[in-house]
Amino acid sequence: MSRISVSLALTVFTIASGLFMAACENTTTTSSTPTGTTATPAANSTTTTDNPKGLKIGSLLPTTGDLASIGQQMVGSVPLLVDTVNACGGVNGEKVTLVEVDDQTDPKAGAAGMTKLATVDKVAGVVGSFASSVSTAAVSVATPNKVMIVSPGSTSPVFTDKAQKGDFKGFWARTAPPDTYQALALAQLAKKKGFKRVSTVVINNDYGVGFEKAFVKTFEELGGTVVNKDKPVRYDPKAQTFDTEAGATFAGKPDAVLAVMYAETGSLFLKAAYQQGLAKGVQIMLTDGVKSDSFPEQVGKSADGKYLLSGAIGTVPGSDGKALASFKTLWQEKKGGSPGEYAPQAWDAAALLTLAAQAAKENTGVGIAGKIREVAGGTGTEVTDVCEGLKLLKEGKKINYQGASGNVDVDANGDVLGVYDVWTVGDDGKIKVIDKVSPK
Repeated sequence: MSRISVSLALTVFTIASGLFMAACENTTTTSSTPTGTTATPAANSTTTTDNPKGLKIGSLLPTTGDLASIGQQMVGSVPLLVDTVNACGGVNGEKVTLVEVDDQTDPKAGAAGMTKLATVDKVAGVVGSFASSVSTAAVSVATPNKVMIVSPGSTSPVFTDKAQKGDFKGFWARTAPPDTYQALALAQLAKKKGFKRVSTVVINNDYGVGFEKAFVKTFEELGGTVVNKDKPVRYDPKAQTFDTEAGATFAGKPDAVLAVMYAETGSLFLKAAYQQGLAKGVQIMLTDGVKSDSFPEQVGKSADGKYLLSGAIGTVPGSDGKALASFKTLWQEKKGGSPGEYAPQAWDAAALLTLAAQAAKENTGVGIAGKIREVAGGTGTEVTDVCEGLKLLKEGKKINYQGASGNVDVDANGDVLGVYDVWTVGDDGKIKVIDKVSPK
């Protein structure tokens, strides 16, 4: 989620990846989803179906890197959506083709991957990315290439600001709400729990810093005090040791610490805090960036076998859409088990791309960008089934898609308003949802 200057980097990567990708154009035809590889995004891509006439979309999601534990939970949604659409006739009379790329939770890899998708694969739309820093790099490539990008999880408020300025020219949307809303929800939760003095520690990128600023503003408006407001702790995303940052975070004797992190580096920070005895008696508050079943295990256990993270609470964009039940049923039938975090948001992102292309009656990024807000909201017939939506659109009717994650009413800035699950870590290391909170 890191806001970086990417113009020079993108130029270099566009040239380099262009040369490299010429050798990698022959992608594998498969219906499976790649997980856990270390190949470059240009080489690590798979293609589902092969129809040059039909709609071609891409996915740019992390199956490796700092967000792999969450990325691997959502990555299966896009091919599942494509298979569903193709089974009911495709889009504009043709099968949909999917090209999948691992962005490695890295802005440079994301820029190279997006360049490949836009210039070699020539996709019309992309589901991605998850990390805001990667989406910042990717959308800078997508916009001039007129590729519609819909993120299922990039929540930085930076995108709202840029959209308001017209930077994206309509080629950006997301199915997860911005952190201005999640920060408000967490601030309300902190007040409800009676915390008056809170300290913050965040990953130093778009996601972390944007969240921090929104939380500080809201928590102070609610009467709270942010202990380290004047000396915020923002850690390097590539750091491997955190003793100094942990000491600075807990120095002001806060009631609670808001930690906005990714799983890999976040687990190292929290482990350092616990090992130094800093977290004793302090409530740990977490966010969506670390909400995965494996995270408590990553942080570890104390000498007596108790999970260090036991009792921590956090928030994550929830799913309460009218299509959620049917999505879970389909996932169970096709994949077994239950869909993970952000899987509903990824499903909805892919659904909006296909529905918008059908509404536009053309398989282009320009067509999708021109119709995506119309199919996501408005006065059309409400539909929860993507195939029903495609059928109505083929008949020339308008629709209002109600998704699995929510109503996905995409506004002029590409934003949606969501609901948040409140979760906690039990003594057994299991994560469970205990409440819901709305930023309204």
